[in-house]
Amino acid sequence: MKNVGIHCFLELSDCPGELLNDAGFIEEALREATREAGATLLREVSFAFEPHGITAVGILAESHISIHTWPEFSYVAADIFTCGQTAEPEKACEYLVRVFRPRSHTLRKLNRGPDGGVAGAVSQPPTPQRQLSREKSVSIAKEEGSSDGEEDPCPAPTFARISG
Repeated sequence: MKNVGIHCFLELSDCPGELLNDAGFIEEALREATREAGATLLREVSFAFEPHGITAVGILAESHISIHTWPEFSYVAADIFTCGQTAEPEKACEYLVRVFRPRSHTLRKLNRGPDGGVAGAVSQPPTPQRQLSREKSVSIAKEEGSSDGEEDPCPAPTFARISG
């Protein structure tokens, strides 16, 4: 297996500010970018932040797409991951560049899968002091307020600072 898909990371700078706080515009951009990629939108959700900014996320049959806006910085970050051989996430990115009209943009592509990755990247196992055992995770979760007194066999992910 060479890779399972392509993950595109798109950054759009100096976009017209009025577009970036328009939830209807952002939601339609997400839907149309999905169509442009030849992907299948299964579900979408969006959230408008106060005082400004919008996040829209689409679950695709092929994986996902997200658009995050920061009107105060005239900035958009989009993330499109499609697996399989039929969808073309680069076309979604081209569409987003057209509709958001940035003065500049950056597109990074990553092949996802066991043989994918970024050229020159080095994969290393975590160092022992950074590993968090299941027992430690359960212990941290209990300290943070589990009320039933019983250990959950599948605790929710817990984030903690670990000194090492």
